[in-house]
Amino acid sequence: MKLRIGLPKGSLQEATFALFKKAGWDFKSSSRSYQPVVDDVELDPILLRAQEIPRYVHAGVLDAGITGFDNVVECQADVHEVAELVYSKVTSRPYRWVLAVPGDSLIKGPKDLEGKRIATEMVGLTNRYLAKHGVTANVEFSWGATEVKVPELVDAIVEGTETGSTLKAHGLKIIDTLLESTTRLIAYKPSWEDAEKRLKLENIAMLLQGALDADTLVGLKMNLPRAEIQKVSEIIPALRRPTVSPLADEDWVALETIIPEKIVRDIIPALKRAGATGIVEYPLNKVIY
Repeated sequence: MKLRIGLPKGSLQEATFALFKKAGWDFKSSSRSYQPVVDDVELDPILLRAQEIPRYVHAGVLDAGITGFDNVVECQADVHEVAELVYSKVTSRPYRWVLAVPGDSLIKGPKDLEGKRIATEMVGLTNRYLAKHGVTANVEFSWGATEVKVPELVDAIVEGTETGSTLKAHGLKIIDTLLESTTRLIAYKPSWEDAEKRLKLENIAMLLQGALDADTLVGLKMNLPRAEIQKVSEIIPALRRPTVSPLADEDWVALETIIPEKIVRDIIPALKRAGATGIVEYPLNKVIY
């Protein structure tokens, strides 16, 4: 069995390769190659622009692919969504496609776009948005640097953003959000119905999600007096319950748990004061719920 999978080339490539590596797959590719190699004989990967991947999965040229939900929506691909994978090149926030205008523009909402000119990479999404609001406008495809086209060339833009900082830097204000998008693992529907390919995709999804979940967590282990178990357990927000193991000294135990990394700096001093010793924090590769 070979699973032909499309991976995003460009801005999301590095983050995607890093996530797969944490999940257990090591992809390698030269800067000019579109055919990466991977340490899994069941995978046949190819690098493509993320915008193209839904089209090829929809057509069955690829069994599966990693792409943004926005790209699936834009080309209206009929695919099976295997998993939502919340990661990106910058933050873990959803990627937003927004309607933006100059700060001093009289355009306050979609109805004010009647007869206006709009530049965007997402022509289909924008036209459907206008149709929903009963508005007719001139929507043109933008090849990039869309922010610099207002107000000299166009009246408004529909642009993708994670933080909004680039739009703000160009003196633009967001007046509406058309779509929120995260990364998805998608599959060609007949491939999803194939038992072997489906199992492989389910395994990939499970391990990728486990790697993402581990990103915000750390492991913590320590020794403590048996008499202090209750006090220490109340300090720790364990995923379930901390694991407590006996030590050679019957008056002491070893305790191990998983906690959110962002609270470690507050938790460790509290644990120390509660009687814990030999406290060790360690990173995690995957956490499977």
